[in-house]
Amino acid sequence: MQSLGRVVRRLYSTKPPRPPTQRATTALPKHAAEAREASTPMAVLERRARKQPDLLPPPGSDLTPSEFSSYRRQLAKGELKTEEGRDLTEAEWLDALNEKRSRLRGIKLAGKGNQKQVEVVGQKIYLPNVIFRMVRNHTPKGKPYNPYEATFRVPQSITKTDIRSYLSAVYGVKTTYIRTANYISPLRRTRMGLRPVGRYRTYKRAVVGLVDPFYYPLDMEDMDKVARKEREAWLEEKFSLKTLTRWRRYELVRTTQAGSRGWHFTGHLRRDKILQAVARRRMITRMEIEGIKAEIAEKRAAGKPILMEKVKSYRI
Repeated sequence: MQSLGRVVRRLYSTKPPRPPTQRATTALPKHAAEAREASTPMAVLERRARKQPDLLPPPGSDLTPSEFSSYRRQLAKGELKTEEGRDLTEAEWLDALNEKRSRLRGIKLAGKGNQKQVEVVGQKIYLPNVIFRMVRNHTPKGKPYNPYEATFRVPQSITKTDIRSYLSAVYGVKTTYIRTANYISPLRRTRMGLRPVGRYRTYKRAVVGLVDPFYYPLDMEDMDKVARKEREAWLEEKFSLKTLTRWRRYELVRTTQAGSRGWHFTGHLRRDKILQAVARRRMITRMEIEGIKAEIAEKRAAGKPILMEKVKSYRI
């Protein structure tokens, strides 16, 4: 009886083999999926680590642990039945889920019969006055840059749906996930630190997962000497940064020093540059004086007349 009970328990605990996993058509590429897993919050990783191995997706599956749990829950409720009476596979369910995620928000089909038209729900915004500032991703020291993520600084009133719709409608960027976090800036206090007088800018950080990789340009400090010179030449050719900086300084000095007695713009603003210009002019004057002295001495030795008008024209 003991051996029979052992056999029954073994058969009861044995599970039928899983069917071969089918690849979803809308599944992420390998590197994009790895980037998504690498950017998972620590709280989510700890919650997944406490799960039993049977509740995790099998190796090679395109579903995340959260998606796999949702799929099994709907499958147990009988919500994944097709018209033929069969259950949706993981690949079919993931394709339907990604299609729902990537849909264009804010529109609906209105009309009767086959005469349905697309209508915009809510108020149309033609020129949005929101600023999406793209910054470099946070990359720990010694790890490669993640090109399947993009980090933005957006206003606090922007939601994840707004971010997804904005990137899709304006730039045609396909996103996989969006994680946001609010940055509350500290208060600015007086010198003695007694009372607050204001605060710095508060913003929302949005980490967006990308389907196609995007490589953020390198900083000038991270380039080698040849690439740095090429970048500086390209910036100067396209945007004339040095010219803009020079004219900006000139306008600043002109507006602040205008009306001062005897003031005129010399072309330099820094004290060291002014002293170098003064020393250069003094050297040129000294060289011209030495040349005039040598010319007068030669004429005197040769007995040639020295015209007073000629000497006066040499005066500086």
